[in-house]
Amino acid sequence: MQAIYGLIVMKRFNSRNYLYIALGGVGVILLLTAYFLFCSLLKGGETQYVYIDEDDTQDSVFAKIDPIANNAGMSALKTMARHTDYGESIHTGRYAINPGESVITVFRKLRSGQQSSMRLTIPEVRTMDRLAAFLGHKLMIDSAAVADVLLSEEGCQHYGYDTATIASLFVPNTYEVYWNTSVENFMERMQKEHDHFWSGERQEKAARKQLTPEEVCTLASIVDEETANNAEKPMIAGMYLNRLRLNMPLQADPTVKFALKQFELKRIWQKQLQTDSPYNTYIYEGLPPGPIKIASIKGIDAVLNATEHDYLYMCAKEDFSGTHNFASNYKEHLLNAAKYTKALNERGIK
Repeated sequence: MQAIYGLIVMKRFNSRNYLYIALGGVGVILLLTAYFLFCSLLKGGETQYVYIDEDDTQDSVFAKIDPIANNAGMSALKTMARHTDYGESIHTGRYAINPGESVITVFRKLRSGQQSSMRLTIPEVRTMDRLAAFLGHKLMIDSAAVADVLLSEEGCQHYGYDTATIASLFVPNTYEVYWNTSVENFMERMQKEHDHFWSGERQEKAARKQLTPEEVCTLASIVDEETANNAEKPMIAGMYLNRLRLNMPLQADPTVKFALKQFELKRIWQKQLQTDSPYNTYIYEGLPPGPIKIASIKGIDAVLNATEHDYLYMCAKEDFSGTHNFASNYKEHLLNAAKYTKALNERGIK
C-alpha cells in the first residue's frame, strides 16, 4: 500500500516538474520574442530615413534597411514580415527610423504607411525645366511628369497661367510636404500657398501700383537678377517703375541673358542687344511676357515697397561690389557707364 502511495506521489511530482519545465520553456520563448520585437532596429545613434517607391518589393525594402539595421533587429523585421501580408501591401513614402525605436514600431510604420514629412524649399531657378529636374530629384515624382505640366500650355492653363507666367505661381519658401506627393497634389499645394501669400496687404499694394501679382513677380525677377544686395532692391525697383510710367524701355541686361539662355554672361555686347525676343527689353517696351526666374520674396516686396525717386538709369559700380550708380539723366548715366566699361576692360572681362 505504501509503495502504491509513493508511486502516486512520484507521478504527481514528475507532472509538476514537467509543467514547470513547459512553462519555463514558454517563458523563455516569450522573452526571446519580446527581445527581438522590442529591441532597437538601428545600429547607429542618428535618425535614418528609408525611401520606398512604387517599384519596391519586400526584398528591396529590406535591402534598403539592412545597411542601417543591427543583425537581431533585421532578423526580427524579416520574421514579422513573413508572418504578415506586408509584401502584398507596400506603402510608398519617406520613413524615419529613430535611435532606440523598436522593431515592432518600425514595422507598424511601414505596414500602415505612417511616413514622415520633409522640408522642401522651392529654389529661385531661372527656368521651369530646372524646377522640374529639382523636384524630380527631391521628391518621388517623375521630373518628366512635372515638366508636362510646367512646360505645356494646357498644363499651365489648368492653374490659371501660361508657360510664360507659370513661374509666378511659386513662392520660394520652405514647406512641409510628403516625399511621395503626386504632381497634382504638389501643384494644388503651391497654388494654395500662392493665394495665401498674396492675400491681404500684398494684393492691395500691387493694385495700388496698377500691377497684377504676375507682373509684380516679373519685375521682381528682373530686380533679383540685377543685384544680390537686398538693401538696394527697392531702389532698382523704383527706377524700373519710373521707366514703366514713362513708357521707356526697361533695357534690363538680365532679360537679354534670359532671351539668349546664356545666364553666365558677364558682359552684354551691342550685337546681343539686338536679339529678337519678347524678353529683350531693349527692343520691346514694358514688361517681358513673364518672370525670368522664380522671384524671391525680397524681390517681390522690393517692388511692392519700391523707393520713390527720380532716377531713370543705373549702371553697375566700377568697384564690382554688386551695387549700382543711379542717374536721373542720360548724360550722368553715360559717365557712370564709362567708368564701368573702363573697369571691365582693365580686368579683361568680355
